Amino acid sequence: MPKFEEELDFALEVEEPKMYRVLLHNDDYTSMDFVVDILIRVFHKSHAEAEQIMLQIHEKDKAVCGVYSFEIAQTKAEQVKQLAKQNEFPLLATIEEDA
Repeated sequence: MPKFEEELDFALEVEEPKMYRVLLHNDDYTSMDFVVDILIRVFHKSHAEAEQIMLQIHEKDKAVCGVYSFEIAQTKAEQVKQLAKQNEFPLLATIEEDA
């Protein structure tokens, strides 16, 4: 069987995907323990990291929990929404494009 080699006259350009930050927002009802639990379960933070981020949320009204591709960021925000609803907390997670 003959071998065919062909050169292509174009170069493929691969771009890094845009990244998105997932933020948790402070409210007057969600317990600090629940926020720490969310940070550990959903964002895979250590207990110490989770407590630090929880305090940032409490003091600055919001904090970044992680930076991900769009689909993963969206999934994490939805996981937070579902867990908060199941536990009757109004915890809000949003995503924004990373600069």
